Amino acid sequence: MSHNSLKFFTHDRANSEEEKFILDGLIRYNDQFQKEDWRELTIVAKNDEGAILGGINGYTLWGWLFIKILWVDESTRKTGLGKSLITQAEQEAITRGCHSAYLDTFSFQAQDFYEKSGYVVVETLDRFPDTHQRFFMSKKLR
Repeated sequence: MSHNSLKFFTHDRANSEEEKFILDGLIRYNDQFQKEDWRELTIVAKNDEGAILGGINGYTLWGWLFIKILWVDESTRKTGLGKSLITQAEQEAITRGCHSAYLDTFSFQAQDFYEKSGYVVVETLDRFPDTHQRFFMSKKLR
């Protein structure tokens, strides 16, 4: 098939049907080499009134925990909630058979916090964005 006969479509937001189709194709390909064991992981901390004060979201895959998002409400920062969320996620990952974890953060976010939690920088991208850096970090869980 010639690329000249194809039509390309660009979107600002993912179309869930198209996104699922693409992901399913990648999973079928990957399954030839390593079976998918992808499992989403979300942990939410709520107060007695049910308000969300923090949460962590990511997934486990092939023995690794990926922490995609960690957020703590400003009113509960520096109280240990972030550390509790990371600990909960790591414990669940170990239960799922994971040996390691990884994440990324920016120089204006939480590099120090993650280092205090045992993560080490394995790669740095400069000027991401502009005058900041993006850090890719990992940690052995067991």
